[in-house]
Amino acid sequence: MKLEPLFAEFDGLEPRERLELLIEFSDSLPELSDPRSSGPAPRECRVRECQTAVDLWVDVIDGCVWLEAVVPRQSPTIRGLVALLVEGINGSQVDEVLQMPDDVLGPLGLSETLGMTRQRGTRGLVAAIKRRALAAESA
Repeated sequence: MKLEPLFAEFDGLEPRERLELLIEFSDSLPELSDPRSSGPAPRECRVRECQTAVDLWVDVIDGCVWLEAVVPRQSPTIRGLVALLVEGINGSQVDEVLQMPDDVLGPLGLSETLGMTRQRGTRGLVAAIKRRALAAESA
C-alpha cells in the first residue's frame, strides 16, 4: 500500500503546514470514470458518517481495491483527505486495505488540528472503505 510514503510527507511539518499540504491534495482527486460521471451518485455511495457530501465507489478487480469519489471543491480539507486515500489505496490488495489504521489523521499529524466532527467523519470514511472493499471482494 502506498499510504506510508504519503504519511511520511507530513513528518516534520508544523500543524499549519500539514493542513496546507492536505489541502493541496484536494486538487489531485481524479475525476469520475465515464460511466459514473454521467448521472447522480446512487444513494448507497454516500458516506453517511461524513458531514461533507462524500460519494464513494469501491471496486475490487483481480484482488486489488480501486476507489473513486466525489467531494465538493468547497470542502478542501475532506477532499484532500479523500484524494490522499485514493492515491494511497488504489491498486492495493484487499487485505492491505483491511489492515490500514482506522485513524489516518494520527499518522498525518492532524488529529489535534481537526475537530472531533472531522475525526469521526474520517474514521467513518475509512470504515466505509474497508466495509465496501470486503463486500466487493465477496460479490
